[in-house]
Amino acid sequence: MTDLCTDADGDVLFANDDWNLVPEGLEHRATGYFIAREALGARRGDGLWTWPLQLAEKSWCAPRLFREIFLAALERFGMTADEALSRSFAIGFGLRPAPSGCEGFVALGDLLRPRSAARKRPAEAKPAPRLPVRDRAGERVSIGASA
Repeated sequence: MTDLCTDADGDVLFANDDWNLVPEGLEHRATGYFIAREALGARRGDGLWTWPLQLAEKSWCAPRLFREIFLAALERFGMTADEALSRSFAIGFGLRPAPSGCEGFVALGDLLRPRSAARKRPAEAKPAPRLPVRDRAGERVSIGASA
């Protein structure tokens, strides 16, 4: 479930089943785990985003719901998702579909398995014709003969 709140106090900007997006950052509902707004764009020395890799280590973190709230937070706070974010989710959580319409945000499937030329389809399988019992391999039996 996803819901947008237009609270007068501005407490919850966006929410899903596991996470709340608040003006100060992201908060996991069940554990209270908090990621400050200023820390959302943190990256490692190799350019990968810190939080997708960090949260992938948490057994309580549902990848789809974290991805949803993280992308909503980036959009809400004016940050840009890039190819390094796609790689970060791919490395941290494995293959996940990417939302469409994000400029510069590469689908994880395209990143890990680039599109190739059209594949040849296998030839249509045709069943082998069946032989009558009398013509099958093995001992011949006369039809209508008694033993």
